[in-house]
Amino acid sequence: MKKRMSIEIKDSADLCTPSGKLNPMALGWSRRPLIRCNIHGHFLRKKKWNYWAFINQNCMFSATVSNIDYLGVVFCYFLDLKSGELIERTVLTPFGTGCNLPDVVNKDVEFNSKDMKIRFLRRDEKTFIESHFVAKGKRIEAHLEVLQENIESLNVVVPWNWNRYQFTSKQYCLPVRGKVFVSEKCYDFDPDNSFATLDFGRGVWKYLTFWNWANFATRLDDGTVIGVNLGAGWTDGTGTNENAVLINGKLSKIESDVRFVYDKTDLMKPWHIYSFNGDEVDIEFQPYFHRSAKTNLILLSSNVNQMVGTFKGFVRDGDRKVYIIRDALGWAEEHYARW
Repeated sequence: MKKRMSIEIKDSADLCTPSGKLNPMALGWSRRPLIRCNIHGHFLRKKKWNYWAFINQNCMFSATVSNIDYLGVVFCYFLDLKSGELIERTVLTPFGTGCNLPDVVNKDVEFNSKDMKIRFLRRDEKTFIESHFVAKGKRIEAHLEVLQENIESLNVVVPWNWNRYQFTSKQYCLPVRGKVFVSEKCYDFDPDNSFATLDFGRGVWKYLTFWNWANFATRLDDGTVIGVNLGAGWTDGTGTNENAVLINGKLSKIESDVRFVYDKTDLMKPWHIYSFNGDEVDIEFQPYFHRSAKTNLILLSSNVNQMVGTFKGFVRDGDRKVYIIRDALGWAEEHYARW
């Protein structure tokens, strides 16, 4: 596919044509989720997921429902940022049984099994997250409410070719309130200092994949709320990317690609993330926690290293205003997949 500059989409469009190829009218990015992911055909190549993450100074909680065509992968994890305790549980279902994921972003998702229950319920400008599971002898329950009113999002169609493509919706820097219980201990989420991120993905993928992803949100001393999403690897050479900054709910798209520079033999060393054909981003990431998730099955292997820590540096918005970042909580990761 010929490389092209990414354009802002203003109208709704289907992701696919009737033949299952990428719809040219869907190419670009938007501030709202305008794409209907009507994926069909492409036996065993379709990938769908809803990944939610919630973070504050005390803890991080995440819940995911995914269907990679021949397998459903559902998982939750909880990380205590003070003690470093990590509790996680994964449930696999053949051919994605029970992992019914809608074509559009703002619809409900539910998964129920004897081992795990997850609900993502969209109501007006809020999403309610409920999750229940047991791991390491502890009962984990999440009851969270994500506030999404007047907050733009990053929505991008990434084309590898007309038969391989991905729609991603990154809804981030979202205030969240509620509680997560770890047995009898309660962790509170206050919308003034707790943030949620949704990674919604629907696409037809190549068998071998690599990506880097970084995401963080913070409230500056003057009250400005800023969130940043950065990615690399999987978008290289496509003419688009998933890079953007949110300032008080308003999105500025970063056209420059970014590079992730880090020591692959020691992921706990600082990472450097910067825009290499522009000057919109220059960030240092200091990991504090390392979460490793590995799967090795006959058709599927996945190796995710998710690092949780703090970001410092600067970003620019669309008006070239510079924002200085100090000690912003978030994560950066590398992911190798054969799927």
